[in-house]
Amino acid sequence: MSKQKKIVFLTGTRADFGKLKSLLKITQNHTDFDVQIFATGMHLDEKYGLTVNEIYKSGFKNVFEYKNHEGTEFMDRTLAKTITGFSKYIATQQPDLIVVHGDRVEALAGAIVGSLNNILVAHIEGGEISGTIDELIRHSVSKLSHIHLVSNEEAKKRLIQMGELPSSINVIGSPDLDLMNPATLPSLEKVKKYYEIPFDAFAILMFHPTTTEYKNVKKDVKSVVDAVLLSEENYIVIYPNNDLGTKEILEEYQRFEQHSKIKIYPSLRFEYFLRLLKESKFIIGNSSAGIREAPYYHVPTIDIGTRQCNRGLATSIMNVPYKTDAIVSAIDSVQHQKNKNVHSNEFGTGNSDQLFLNLLQSNKIWSVNCQKQFQDL
Repeated sequence: MSKQKKIVFLTGTRADFGKLKSLLKITQNHTDFDVQIFATGMHLDEKYGLTVNEIYKSGFKNVFEYKNHEGTEFMDRTLAKTITGFSKYIATQQPDLIVVHGDRVEALAGAIVGSLNNILVAHIEGGEISGTIDELIRHSVSKLSHIHLVSNEEAKKRLIQMGELPSSINVIGSPDLDLMNPATLPSLEKVKKYYEIPFDAFAILMFHPTTTEYKNVKKDVKSVVDAVLLSEENYIVIYPNNDLGTKEILEEYQRFEQHSKIKIYPSLRFEYFLRLLKESKFIIGNSSAGIREAPYYHVPTIDIGTRQCNRGLATSIMNVPYKTDAIVSAIDSVQHQKNKNVHSNEFGTGNSDQLFLNLLQSNKIWSVNCQKQFQDL
């Protein structure tokens, strides 16, 4: 590379920041790159603990904050507002590359702005399948992106099936695995003290809205809460994403308040969450953490409903319907799964950051043409 390249990373949630963190670190510490962070979405939401502060606490600089909230009922308006804000930001910054992750409307906004301004867009973890509106957004982001940084060969095959150029697809694994080495995580004692967790043994509940099934959300979350209370296990409960249906979930979670076996948190610091997950008895709900991170730690997953349908291959993942008795039964049976050999390398081996840096230091990315062509099979 002849001159320093400017890279903008767009982050809208605690989850995608965890995915981007190792990539941010390895590039922001390198003299070849001028790295900027556009922080929006849940990061600026007080209800979720203003997680933009975690970006600063992680030592990152050049952070631009943009509030895009239009209420959880209006994802389309949030998208529109994010496009407006990011477009103005990009006009000032004039980056060489925009990096987005996953399947949120913030990522879609970033890809739209980049592609319409002839700026290269790199999409992390495209080519995957999931439930709800997320899958439509993820594939749309892929079609608007020029460079694909995928987790595994299956994702690569899907992108090729979608007409993407094979040479634009790079298998780097899932970047959050870079942070998951237990030796580098804070101790359980430190985490429990920080969050005032009194339990010796506990499970984790993370349940998000499935927006395409919004009409059922009240009934579905009631089944989950009923089962959790009936199980009489200790639980660490983490707020859902701020999507359509979140209000109904949080209203049902009021039944957990003042319950001695349940601790509820709007958000957890990513590495602290990883330590808690590694030490948990199981994770229950419909979060991708049960599909990605939990199998890495040999922790069983009770995956409820369709949100992560067909997404994980690990034998430790048990899928159950939104029925209280089925969920209670799963909680009873999952207790015996802990020592199963469930580790899967379908999401990489924990060197995504170095693979990313190698790509950036080569001419492969910078020679990609913004004019895309559909590739017939």
